[in-house]
Amino acid sequence: MRENISVCGTDCSVCYCFGKMCNGCNSCEGKVFHAPEGKVCPIYDCVRNSKCMQNCGECGDVPCKIWFDTRDPKFSDEEFSENVIMRVQTLKKE
Repeated sequence: MRENISVCGTDCSVCYCFGKMCNGCNSCEGKVFHAPEGKVCPIYDCVRNSKCMQNCGECGDVPCKIWFDTRDPKFSDEEFSENVIMRVQTLKKE
């Protein structure tokens, strides 16, 4: 999997924070800047630490409740649905 594609299928390189305040969840092992200090992103924690998988694409439950619980509040319902579809498609390509 490409380093800039996170375990949840997000392309970190398109984020304005990438390379500035964040190097992506793969390089920081899920301890991204927007997570509470010292805490691992719940999606990263589940797939890498609990299930010992490389990414959510290997899991039969994708997208799961954790994805919906960690929804970015800036997205409308429609934007979030599109984002989930895009991330799943990215994971299938990888």
